[in-house]
Amino acid sequence: QVQLVESGGGLVQAGDSLRLSCAASGRTFVNNAMGWFRQAPGREREFVAGVNWSGRDTRYTDSVKGRFTISRDNTKNTVYLQMSSLKDEDTAIYYCAAARQYGAVVVGSADYNYWGQGTQVTVSS
Repeated sequence: QVQLVESGGGLVQAGDSLRLSCAASGRTFVNNAMGWFRQAPGREREFVAGVNWSGRDTRYTDSVKGRFTISRDNTKNTVYLQMSSLKDEDTAIYYCAAARQYGAVVVGSADYNYWGQGTQVTVSS
């Protein structure tokens, strides 16, 4: 059974940093794109960051560029999201996802087949 398990969320102050981790089990994703999405209350799930199979190509939504960094460690089947200079508007549930059919970065939620259960990130000012 394939599982993606996120960790690292929590309550932080504006300006602080957090690192989210997503550990995959049940199959390897070393050849697959992975990404992070988030969903704030009353809003649709949105793409945050994506990484290709090798980790060399990344994409970010405009609102997090320069503040968030996605990376992966294929030896650990794990993807990370380093978040810095956090803002109130970053408050959301963050979801990790893996794309079964793509090695290149993909940004649409429909391109991802496996999802984690989510981890809450709350930023207070």
